[in-house]
Amino acid sequence: MSNDPQYDLTGRVALVTGASSGLGAGFAKALAAAGAKVVLAARRADKLAEQVEAIRAAGGEAVAVSLDVTDEASTKAAYDAAEAAFGTIDTIVANAGVATEKMAMGLTVDEVDSLLAANVRGVFLTVTEGAKRLDAAGSREKENGRIVIIGSITAEKIFPATSVYGATKAAVRHLGKALAREWARRGISVNVIQPGYFESEMTASLFESEAGAQMIKAFPRQRMRPPSDLHAPLLLLCSDAARGITGAVITVDDGQAL
Repeated sequence: MSNDPQYDLTGRVALVTGASSGLGAGFAKALAAAGAKVVLAARRADKLAEQVEAIRAAGGEAVAVSLDVTDEASTKAAYDAAEAAFGTIDTIVANAGVATEKMAMGLTVDEVDSLLAANVRGVFLTVTEGAKRLDAAGSREKENGRIVIIGSITAEKIFPATSVYGATKAAVRHLGKALAREWARRGISVNVIQPGYFESEMTASLFESEAGAQMIKAFPRQRMRPPSDLHAPLLLLCSDAARGITGAVITVDDGQAL
């Protein structure tokens, strides 16, 4: 993908939240392979170091910053550290989030609050802090702001034990479209990618179970796909080829929501 001039991200500086493992780690590596300088952000600093080393070993440029997306002060500090390393962040991938596998009656209030804090408040803090800095750095004239929010097909399709999780993803789907409208004249594009279920750290325990096996059988294509399927749409939305795309919601789920 890095050989395709449409997706050449040379000169871009990207921040990826939730980059210590899973989808976020893959996104960071894909962005770096396409030429972007990448800031990996997460709470697990030891895991971030491993991902940064992997990117550097492949010839990319990357640094790690500690970030609790639910905390405003931590968000500001993370952006300060990122800018000190690479300059203004012009590409933001709001990927951090948490999930549960409980039916609604089994959820505690603390678990609900945790879902809302990470999946809604965290996305809001991440993208608004980045947008303020982009605006101050002249994104209105440069038209270089790229924000991609990672949602979920549970925003639109009901799956077992995803009531509140799906509600948080529906919230950020709406948030992405609303912010795209608000920031349209500020040179900042905001789009949402809605992944289905992929092979990842977060889904491993579910799909190794009998219930998970039954879910796979119910999918139209009766299979699971690797997270790398998400990289092409991500690189598109972060590139100059997407200068005319904002407010879009792209579902990448191998037909699971059909």
